[in-house]
This record gives sequence, C-alpha cells and structure tokens, in this order.
Amino acid sequence: MSTFPLAGSERSPLPGSKSVCRADPAERLEVTLLVRRRAAVAFADAAVRLHRRDRSPMRLGRREFAENFGSDGRDVAIVAAFAERNGLQVVQRSDVRRAVVVAGTVAQAERAFGVALHAFEYADGSYRGHVGALSLPSELRGVVTAVLGLDDRPQAKPHIRLRSTGASAGSAYTPAEIAALYGFPGAAAPGETIALIELGGGFRPADLRAYFGQLGLPVPRVTAVSVGHAKNQPSGNAAGPDGEVMLDIEVAAAVAPQARIVVYFAPNTDAGFVDAVTTAIHDDKHAPSVVSIGWGSPESAWTQQARAALDDALAAAALLGVTVCVASGDHGSRDGLDDGHEHVDFPASSPFALACGGTRVETAGARLTGETAWSDPPLGGASGGGESICFDLPSWQSGLELTLTGGVTRPLEKRGVPDVAADAAPGSGYRIRVDGADVVAGGTSAVAPLWAALIACANAAAGAPLGFVNPLFYAAGAAFRDVICGDNGGYAATRGWDGCTGLGSPAPDVFAAAAPLDVKTDPRAQLAPR
Repeated sequence: MSTFPLAGSERSPLPGSKSVCRADPAERLEVTLLVRRRAAVAFADAAVRLHRRDRSPMRLGRREFAENFGSDGRDVAIVAAFAERNGLQVVQRSDVRRAVVVAGTVAQAERAFGVALHAFEYADGSYRGHVGALSLPSELRGVVTAVLGLDDRPQAKPHIRLRSTGASAGSAYTPAEIAALYGFPGAAAPGETIALIELGGGFRPADLRAYFGQLGLPVPRVTAVSVGHAKNQPSGNAAGPDGEVMLDIEVAAAVAPQARIVVYFAPNTDAGFVDAVTTAIHDDKHAPSVVSIGWGSPESAWTQQARAALDDALAAAALLGVTVCVASGDHGSRDGLDDGHEHVDFPASSPFALACGGTRVETAGARLTGETAWSDPPLGGASGGGESICFDLPSWQSGLELTLTGGVTRPLEKRGVPDVAADAAPGSGYRIRVDGADVVAGGTSAVAPLWAALIACANAAAGAPLGFVNPLFYAAGAAFRDVICGDNGGYAATRGWDGCTGLGSPAPDVFAAAAPLDVKTDPRAQLAPR
C-alpha cells in the first residue's frame, strides 16, 4: 500500500534530550486524528471576514456551526476503517471537533503511522517521541489534517511567577483591587461562563472557600471537566501547575463574581492542548463565552500541524462569538530561547487570540499612579511580545510600527504580540491562595483571566458577547490606558501599540467603544465606572 509523509508532522528531539531505548511495544496510547472540515473553503472565508475593522458581529450558533463546519461522516468512516485495519480501536469521535481518537499499543501505532517511537530522557524528565515525519496511507491524503499524541513531550509551560518569600520590596493586591485600579469596581457577570484551560495541577475546594471568605465574596461555582483522562489533581507544586490553576480561578472569579467557572483539565501534550480548547469552545452544556489560557511555548516548539490545528480551533471560537484570552509569556522578547533571536509565544501569537502582555503598576492608596512594561531582569521575568515568525500581519494591525529598545522603529510585518496588557509583575502581584498557603503571584498568566473576567462582565452588561474583539479593540485603540515606559528586552513601550504592552491596559471606555452595534442595551452607560 502506498503511503505519503504527513506534512507538518516532523519532530526533532527536545534540546538536551537523548534517546535511551525504543518505546515499550506493549505500552497503551491514544492518538487524536483531526479530519478535514466540511465546507473548508467557506470556513476560511468566514474567518477572513472576521478581520474586518467594523463592529458588525459575525457569530454562528453551536448547532449551526456543527452542521456547516463539522467533519463529514464519510471521512470519519475512512479513518475508522484505517484504524480497524491496523488493530486500533476508535474510542472517541466528535464531528464538531473533527476529532477521531484511536487507542492501541505502541507497536500497532508504529505500524499504522510509519514511525519508530523512542523513550527520551532530559533534565526535567522523560517522554515518548519520534524523529521525522509520520506516514499515512494514500486513502487518507487530504482527509486527515493532523495526527497528535504519538509524541507526548510536554507541549507548554504555565506563565506564572511566584514572588520569592525573601523579596522585601513590592506591593500586592487582591484581583478585585487590581480591577478597581483600572476603573472596574463592583463588576459582576451573572449568566456568563468563563472556561479555563489547564494542562496539569488542580484546585482544592477548601482553598477556594478560605480565599473567597477572606475577600468577602461568594465562593464561585467551579466545575472540573476531564479531557483525555486528565483530571483535577493538585500536585503540591504552588510554583507550577497548582499555582496556575488557582491563579486562574481566583482572578477570574474575584473580578467577575457570579460567573460560572469551568476548568478543562487535559494532558500537557500537543493532543491534550488542542483537545482541551476544542472541547471548551464546543461545549454545549456549559457554553462558555470567554476562554482563558495561561499556558504556551515558543512558536518553534510546535509542529506545523499542531500549531495549525490550535489556530484553527481559535478561529472556530471567533466564529462562535467566544473570546479567547492568552498569556503572552514571561520570558521577554526572546521567549526563553538562547539562539540570539527574538521570539513570541504560541498560542498567544494566533491572530484569533487576544494576546495578553504584562505591566507593573504603581499606586498611591487605591489610586493607579503609574504603569510600565513588566521587566525584572534579575529574576528573568518580562512581558512576552514581539513579532511572529509564523502568522501573517492581520488587517487590523496594518500600518503599525515596532519600536526596538534602542529607539529604532520599523514597520510591523507579521502578527504582532501582545494585543493588550495588565499588571503581571510579581513585585506588584496578586494575592492568591494555593495548596493551603497565601502567596503573591505574577506572570502574564494573571493577565489572561483578568481580561477574560472583564470581558465576561462586559458581556453580561451588554446582554451579548463581544466575541472576537481584536478588530474592535484596535479600532478603539485610543480608549486604552496607554503604557509608554519600559521594555521587555528587545522592544520598547511607546505611544500606541508596542511589542511589550500592546495597545495598553484596560479602561472602561474600551468595552463601550468595542460593543457590537446590534446590542439592544446601551453598554456605554452600563460599563461606566461606578
């Protein structure tokens, strides 16, 4: 039977890792195959139309979306026959997510996908992986767009920074106090659901009861959804996944009281990340209007197929009227890489994500007196941002310029990151509770749920979701709180958009300016500071 290499599936070993042996042939694994969309050309055209600089909402209901842009049953049947022929079992199928999950042994998967799987070891652990591209039989050409999960290396890191217990300088605020600094006191989001994507860790209800009791706020309704057998499982690592989970929940729920919080736990793999996002945006039961993602990694750490699959999922969210807020990263303009070049984080760099960068706030009492781009060189933390190497310049960023730290300015040529910003510095961090202890946290992982919560409040006030806000926000650029001081290593904060704080930090006028024209209530009146 003739085969072909699956474009974009190529893998290289993680830097510093080495193969120690072949993977156990009897090991059980699950693999996600993504199938092409029905009406793929129409989907692409609809996604392009989202980038118009106007305020006319373009949204599809979940049922309408599934009927128009789900997978074709004939394609799924071809995939199922391929799996059966290779001894693999179809354990899950979702037409709207275009996902077919198959299970089997390593030996069966190696034969099916024409690849040799190895056990790799590196400083932080081990993983199962492959080198080179996967192969598929000719009947799957054009039918299968991605095969994810064979390589189970950690795909992303949480963008959280805990303040050192020995740090003497700095201030700390509750999430509600941060919102009030930006002019959003006493907001609420009744009827809204905020989705949180988590690739590890967990939350303890006792911590939530204690934390919100201290704040004098109602304990939020938090629901855990298992994706790919992952679950709410606190690890005891406050500086890692547990801190990420609790930061997300506590910021989102404190800034948007009365909102439902749904946490989607998935394995930290390319398959897990994509499956978590598609599960959240197509969740008919909980129907989130906003998604917050605090995880990511440099664009170069992704295979082309995985990056395209997740970008496609974010485009689907935009068409459904779901806003997706993504942390831009905590390693400045090089995103933690030491190759001498500037890099941005993905999925923040997707044009369909609202990329959230970081600042440091200065206050006098309860008043915001100053704000600079977040950069703590001694601690290695800084707002992620710059220019993508993978995504073209969106129309709503046309004409923008990128200012380097030396003062040189050049036209922005590719997708610029971030779009917006807010407080992320551990030195002006958020008071949260993790694993039974009160800590102060920062990182752009705090910014994504803050913006998600503010957007949820705006949705509730307007009576309709803002949805894909990027074109609306850029059209309303003057309504942001502009940050013009500081840098993130490679890029300087400047007037207007820049590569470390984007358009700036939140101000109530932003939501009034970005509200869609068909909203019956008047968001300009309802979103004014109280």
